[in-house]
Amino acid sequence: MTDSRITPVKNVLLLGAGGMLGRSWQSLLRSRGFKLILATRADCDITDPSAVGRAVTRDCDIVVNCAAYSNVDGAETKRDRADATNAVAVGVLARRCLDIDALCVHYSTDYVFNGRGRAPYSIEAPTDPINAYGAGKAAGETLLAESGCRHLLIRTSWLYAAWGENFVRTIAAIAREKPLIRVVNDQRGRPTSVVHLASATLDLVESHMTGTWHVTDGGACSWYDLARRVAGRVNERCRVEPCTSEQFPRPAPRPGYSVLDITKTQAVLGPMPHWTSNLDMVLDALNDA
Repeated sequence: MTDSRITPVKNVLLLGAGGMLGRSWQSLLRSRGFKLILATRADCDITDPSAVGRAVTRDCDIVVNCAAYSNVDGAETKRDRADATNAVAVGVLARRCLDIDALCVHYSTDYVFNGRGRAPYSIEAPTDPINAYGAGKAAGETLLAESGCRHLLIRTSWLYAAWGENFVRTIAAIAREKPLIRVVNDQRGRPTSVVHLASATLDLVESHMTGTWHVTDGGACSWYDLARRVAGRVNERCRVEPCTSEQFPRPAPRPGYSVLDITKTQAVLGPMPHWTSNLDMVLDALNDA
C-alpha cells in the first residue's frame, strides 16, 4: 500500500539556470530532494518557441522561469529584444506548460507600478509601468494569466546576491576603492536576497499556492539606505552621500515608490526576514569569498 503522506519526487525544469536567481534555485532544489533539469540560455533560448518545445517535455512537473532581460536601461533602446524575452516568450512558455499540465513559476517586478503610490502596492493594484522594462514585464504577466496554465507569478524587487551583477556587489566594490559615493535617496522599495526569494517561492509551491504573490525581504529602504549599509560593512572610511534622481539621470525612469505589499505572503509563510539581516548574510559571504 502506498503511503499517501509521502510526496513523490517532482521533476523541476529550471530555465535561466546560470543567472543570479537560477544559481540559488539550483542549490535549493538539490537540498530539498527534487529531480533537477537544468537549462541555461545556451541550452534553451526561451525566445525560440522550438527550443521551448524541446526543453519543456512531459516529464516536467514544474517549470521555473528565471530567464529574463533584466537590463532596465537597455530596454529603452532594445525594447524588441527585451519584450521578446519578458513578454512574448512568457506566453509561449505558459501555453506549453498548459499543454503538459506543468506548474509555471515566473517572476515579475515592482516596476510594473508607476511609483506614485504612498502605501505598499497590493497584488490587486493596477499596473501602470513608466519604463519599457516594466511594460514588457507587465505584458508577460498578462500573457501568463491569459494562457490558462497553472501558474505562480512572483513579483519581487531590488535583487541582490553574493554573486552576479547587482547593486550590492557594485557598491561593495566601489566602497573598497573610493572615499565617497553618491546614491539616490528618492527611490524607495524592498531589497530582496535571491537566496530568500528562491526559498520563499518554493515554500509557496509546496503549499500548493497559485496566482500572483509578492515576495521580498522584510522592511523597506531607499537605494541610499542600502548603499550606506553595504559601505559601512565593507569600508567604514567610505562616505555615502544622498542625491536626487535628477542629479543622477538614467535612460529609463525609475518609480519613486515601489514598495510591494507582502501581507498575503507573510500570512502563509510567516514574517519575511528583514533586509538588513539578509544583506548581512550576503556581505558575510562576500567577505569570505
